[in-house]
Amino acid sequence: MDSSDATSRRASVDCERFRLRRFIDGLAGTDELEVHDQPADLADVARPLDGNRKAVLFRHVGPEKVELVGNVAGSRSRLARAFGVAPGELLTEMQKRLRGKPEIVELGRAEAPAQQVVLTGADADLTQLPVHLQHGRDGAPYISSSTDFVIDKRTGLTNVGMRRLMLRGRQEAGVDLVAPSDLRAIYEASVARGENLPVSFVVGSHPIDHVAATMRLPVDELGLVATLRAAPLPVVKCMTNDIRVPADAEFVLEGYFDARGHVEAEGPYGEFLGYYGGVKRNPVFHLTAITRRRDALFQTSTIGGHGMSRTDTAQLNALRCETLVWRALETAVREPVAVYATPASGGQFNVRIALRQRVPGEARNAMTAVFGCLANVKHVFVVDPDIDIFSDDQMDWALGTRFQADRDMVVMGGFRTLPLDPSLNGARTGAKAGFDLTWPFGMQGKLEISVPEPPSFEGQRFASVRAALEHGPKYFEELMAAVGSRDGREVVRDLDKLRGEFGLDRDERGRYTLAKKP
Repeated sequence: MDSSDATSRRASVDCERFRLRRFIDGLAGTDELEVHDQPADLADVARPLDGNRKAVLFRHVGPEKVELVGNVAGSRSRLARAFGVAPGELLTEMQKRLRGKPEIVELGRAEAPAQQVVLTGADADLTQLPVHLQHGRDGAPYISSSTDFVIDKRTGLTNVGMRRLMLRGRQEAGVDLVAPSDLRAIYEASVARGENLPVSFVVGSHPIDHVAATMRLPVDELGLVATLRAAPLPVVKCMTNDIRVPADAEFVLEGYFDARGHVEAEGPYGEFLGYYGGVKRNPVFHLTAITRRRDALFQTSTIGGHGMSRTDTAQLNALRCETLVWRALETAVREPVAVYATPASGGQFNVRIALRQRVPGEARNAMTAVFGCLANVKHVFVVDPDIDIFSDDQMDWALGTRFQADRDMVVMGGFRTLPLDPSLNGARTGAKAGFDLTWPFGMQGKLEISVPEPPSFEGQRFASVRAALEHGPKYFEELMAAVGSRDGREVVRDLDKLRGEFGLDRDERGRYTLAKKP
């Protein structure tokens, strides 16, 4: 590519389209955004966010009177809005975009809004950012919306994830490198070489970027951000390391993890399963620069608490889980219909699947496929296509009326699982359970399992009830339709007359028939 082509590509990239502030501006005037115009202390931020169904924008936070937004991805409707689709179309849109090819356009520093302001040395100070205490027993204020970008020295690929940062001082923060994770493996390889690991954190991202950061696919994950945006991704090289980050970010925190390993206390912290995680030994992040937009919007994420289903982490986890489960089902069974990971279970412990079975046993094949594709899934519920898996009422109904525990439950143990699960009581492996809420194969179509619905009065027209029955067996609804009745009682009188003249029978499905031919 010659220089004129590169210049043209850079000029064509829109650095505002996927900006966080633009997304928040698009929520203004809807029931998706709560705005606090009055000045607020950082101590007053956590309470309005807790369990809130809306994104929350604070116009004037702390003595600096800066803007802060939280809970941006805390609803499926807002995630769907970010992708430009209805909530019911979100998973389909994800699958469609993941089949696309990424386009990345590197900008110069003068062109990148994320580097309009550059702070280095003593001016780069984490305690000048509006970082608030989220939960009562947290070890310190946490930066919770931070997306990490690291280059894997072994492959040259960029790894993208989401990690929290616990403030330790002006230029130090603790970071939780959970196991297993790609970043932990990259870091430990760096430690084994005796090297610091350069890392940059983006704070203030479009919801699509957060979705990309939660995915775990064997690709260059910088390209994954571009793929899910379905648009060219503008990137810029950081000021103090060689990592490329989205050039349209609000804030970028540059630095490195030191090579000492998991040595410093980090935590406690209110985790995404709704309980506290204890104190851990973790690496330390050292800040080398802060870059940002001139009018940067800081971001915080909601994590844990009683309103699990209304948190950023649960909704992001759910979409990630559904995407990976759908991929597994495409190879394990013939016709998956829908997948839903319940946000109230952290977006991954309880997974519901609607399945159109073509041969016996596919419900159990689906369960085992899901058990294997994600370590964090504990319970899988499989239903027939007539059940709305997004409805708690219908799922409860299916569990109550289509399930026999001694026949339809599958329990397996010894699986790798999520150490944060408090029900493990310290065990290193856990159990998984599958609930087959489908009708036994071959029962479809029987009256006893058909769901009652209001009559539709559709069917062939006849000159009389007698003519309709001469044609063949009919439900009462069909007899009303046959003669155009809008009442029904005259059909009862006609049937009574026919009973006396010819006799009436009922077949095994309850349809009326004439006992004798006229």
